Amino acid sequence: MIMKKLFTIAATLFMFFTGVVEAQNMATLSACVYGYKGEMVYFDCVQTPLIRQEFHTNPGEEHLYTFPAENLVCMLINGKTKVLLQKGDSLHVDVKYEGRSVSVKFSGTDEAVKVNNLINRINETKRSMRYREQLLGCAALDIKPQARINDSRVFLDKVKAMISEAQINEAASNYILAGIESEVYISFIEYPVMYASVRGTAIEEQGIGDYWTITDGYTLREDAVSLSNPEYAGLLMRYCFYINERKAKESGAEYKMPTTFEAMYAELAAFYEAEQRDFVLYSLLCNFIKTGKEIERADAIYNDYKEKYNKNKGYIEILDTILE
Repeated sequence: MIMKKLFTIAATLFMFFTGVVEAQNMATLSACVYGYKGEMVYFDCVQTPLIRQEFHTNPGEEHLYTFPAENLVCMLINGKTKVLLQKGDSLHVDVKYEGRSVSVKFSGTDEAVKVNNLINRINETKRSMRYREQLLGCAALDIKPQARINDSRVFLDKVKAMISEAQINEAASNYILAGIESEVYISFIEYPVMYASVRGTAIEEQGIGDYWTITDGYTLREDAVSLSNPEYAGLLMRYCFYINERKAKESGAEYKMPTTFEAMYAELAAFYEAEQRDFVLYSLLCNFIKTGKEIERADAIYNDYKEKYNKNKGYIEILDTILE
């Protein structure tokens, strides 16, 4: 009888502590949305389609969603408003749509509010600098490459200073910087080429110095949080092709940037190693599958990736889900 009672107590304690651990690994996002014209309000995780929720639009009604967040999670509200959450966070967002502008106000656990207020301030800094995200728009406005590169450096320095002053946690800091560095270094690599194509001014005549040393001194990120930012995958891809073209020029060889899914996969697989390779190949596969075109071409690449390069088993779960 005593043993039975002890067993019951132990089982109860096990269930209690298991529930506590599970609760600690969860995060909660809630939002009240005003002025939104769509029929549905969407919460989407940028890292995985397995975390998402949708609600019927009802101005002033609180939309509440609790989800697993063992690692840092980036959520989008209606595909535009970006918020970061970590396990144990509870964040409420008041979102107001006024024409083309969207304003946000945060409340909730202290760290979550601090991180997301910082993201909002970074966005305000970008707007005050008129730092455009679309490079083609910059070319259309005839923003000179030297000006774009200088603005990019200034913007990156401002963000670093803002992060240091805000004293946010390391994971959020790495995630935010990975996204900003993607914008900045893709500008360095892409914009001179784009400007030459659109405006007819050769790279050598743009006043930016040696194009082939423009990324010198930059160290690619390897931490797990940065390698969960989809924007950073874009930088890794473009950086690979840029460096390979530079090497070809140095040796006097001709280089053609890969334009097919299969060729990109092969070049990226040869260029990167370990977790960086896992992340960039997984991202390439995801992007190709999500286009919804010629999905059968993904089968052979998927099997090769799964057999040779996959390290994060969560990627396989996601790929299997979107392939269904």
